[in-house]
This record gives sequence, structure tokens and C-alpha cells, in this order.
Amino acid sequence: MSSITTRIRKYNAKYSAANLTRDLTAKEDLMKARFAAAAPLGTAMELSVKQVCDGAGVSTLQIPFYLCFGREMWALNRKEISGETLAIEAAVLIAKWVARGLTSAVLQAIRTDCFGVAAPIGP
Repeated sequence: MSSITTRIRKYNAKYSAANLTRDLTAKEDLMKARFAAAAPLGTAMELSVKQVCDGAGVSTLQIPFYLCFGREMWALNRKEISGETLAIEAAVLIAKWVARGLTSAVLQAIRTDCFGVAAPIGP
């Protein structure tokens, strides 16, 4: 029982308003700098995905879903995943979004044209 009590006490101390304010104030400048660096890249990625969608004749109503796929691909790139691992992860994302009703050819075009990721090699 003391273990549970200790965990609750530590959680309450960690997430007190004073501690959160102190921690966020200390990180504020770094957070703003990181966002300022990432925002133009994210905007360029979204524009690239929209251009692929426009070229493929994707309905305006479906573009947000293709943008979600693009953001997931972008997140993989930002985690510095590359090579065959990235290709396999992209294939998993494509399978997920195809199961949700998107077109495989458009997703593959986004993968290749926007992110430069080839199809995975394998059986």
C-alpha cells in the first residue's frame, strides 16, 4: 500500500501548478525555437501532399486524410528512420490508410514524390 501512496504523492508533486510553470518557463525559448524551425518544413510538406492530391484528382473532402498520412510520414522522417526500415514503415502506413478507404496509388505517390521513399524490397 505504501507504494501506491508514494506514487500518488510523487505524481501530485510533479504535476503541481508551481512545478509545471517553472518547467515550462525554463523550456519556453527552446520550444519556440523548435517550432519556428519546424513550421516552415511542415507547411512545405503539406503543400507538396496537396499538389500530389490535386494531380491525382482527389476529392477536396478526402485531402485532410491524405494530409494525415503525410504528417505520419513526416514524423517518421523526423525520427531519423531511414532505408528499408522507413520503406517498411511507410508500407504499414499505406496499408492502414487503404483500410480506411484511401487510394493506394495516391498514397504511394505521396510516399515517393514527397518523401523520396521507395517501395520496400521483399517477398
